[in-house]
Amino acid sequence: MAWKDSAFYSILNTKCPRCHEGDMFPKGSMLNYRKFSKMNEQCSCCGQHFEPEPGYYYGAMFVSYAFSTAIFIGVWVLLSLFTEDVTLTMMLIALIIAVIIFLPLTFQLSRSIWIHFFIRYKGPCTPQASK
Repeated sequence: MAWKDSAFYSILNTKCPRCHEGDMFPKGSMLNYRKFSKMNEQCSCCGQHFEPEPGYYYGAMFVSYAFSTAIFIGVWVLLSLFTEDVTLTMMLIALIIAVIIFLPLTFQLSRSIWIHFFIRYKGPCTPQASK
């Protein structure tokens, strides 16, 4: 099995879960805070729809919650390592900054993980597999 055939590769690179070739999000959108939530309607290679039904990504909120929890714990540990007394104000400011910085990554990875739960890899892209 090649690295590009793995679900892990596809999730981290926000590739299509069916063919692992098409992009779920437009190129460069993760670094653009105005466009990070814009998602391609379907895979440019195999035609897989990225929003199979309305409200499909509500479950991705739970994945995002897990990422947010990890960010909160990481911020708390880092503050504890670098300061002797962590105040509530210090913690809130650090959390707000961290959440804003990681928002595009959290959003896109949460959606990528969620769709990979339900749509399985079918092999390299073939135009006939689009329907």
